[in-house]
Amino acid sequence: MNFLSTLKRSKSDPKVLETGPSSLSSSDRLARNLGWFSIGLGVVQLFGAHRITRALGMEGQEVAVRAYGLREIGSGMMTLSVDKEVGLASRIAGDGLDIVALGSAMHPDNPKQDNVAIALVMVAGVTLLDFIAAGASTGRHMRRGAVQDFGDRSGFPKGVAASRGLAKEKAKALMG
Repeated sequence: MNFLSTLKRSKSDPKVLETGPSSLSSSDRLARNLGWFSIGLGVVQLFGAHRITRALGMEGQEVAVRAYGLREIGSGMMTLSVDKEVGLASRIAGDGLDIVALGSAMHPDNPKQDNVAIALVMVAGVTLLDFIAAGASTGRHMRRGAVQDFGDRSGFPKGVAASRGLAKEKAKALMG
């Protein structure tokens, strides 16, 4: 593992000699895994739309499945970003769309109702994971307490007025 982390670094960065435990919590890892799952599912939907629609008895809906695939990829990328809460919320909204689309295929004329039922159970399970990850991530990354305002601080130990002209005085002392 050290080889890979050293390989990605620029020549000026120090080499990684040893790695420690991850700073990611279990909810962060779950969100990351859901993001990668979403990207993988989206790729399958983009390139395997015909097989998916045939397996579910939804022939003719390939364009919709590909559009859902693009949505999955976008949601996955957002889930892997810094604003994972937005990505997880978009995943939950997408799960709702998936449930509605699959629900429309649950009619007596569809000979593949069993496959649709299995797909609905799988989407419901992933939706539950999305809710768990969103709740845990929001709770973990929420700001607690009042926001402190440090607008009255200058960053100078003795204040801005005491610092004015200090550089000129130091330069004169060094030159003189």
